[in-house]
Amino acid sequence: MIEVVTRQNLAQVLPLIRAYQTFYQVADIDDEKNHVFFGQFGQHNPFGCQFLYKIDEKVVAFATVYFCFSSTIAHKVAVMNDLYVIPESRGQGVGRALINHCLDFALSQGACRLQWTTAMDNHTAQRLYDSLEASKKPWLFYTYTQKT
Repeated sequence: MIEVVTRQNLAQVLPLIRAYQTFYQVADIDDEKNHVFFGQFGQHNPFGCQFLYKIDEKVVAFATVYFCFSSTIAHKVAVMNDLYVIPESRGQGVGRALINHCLDFALSQGACRLQWTTAMDNHTAQRLYDSLEASKKPWLFYTYTQKT
């Protein structure tokens, strides 16, 4: 079952957010910062929404969709910035269901597409993504952080 993450059920998702950040080797995981940051999104928030997936009342996955714009197509796009399924629930259609839900949500909010990235070595996720009717292009991903 897929639900919108709200302030009422956010605490159930936070351990998975921590696991996701651990997977991507985030150095300084801050649970309070995660609570504040992810608590700001919702179904009617113009910046984005987070969804959870439950099996037998246990949260086993989440996905986060943010909205931005693409100058190349002059349109609003949705970015699925996060998708995480606990290891024991992988291969059961959970990730696919969340992606499809995120696409439907994005389109309902006026976005023309859903896009995402994954790590080059995340082969488990790539197998799922390659099984979808999604296109894939190589891009270089840059980040620039102001030095303090």
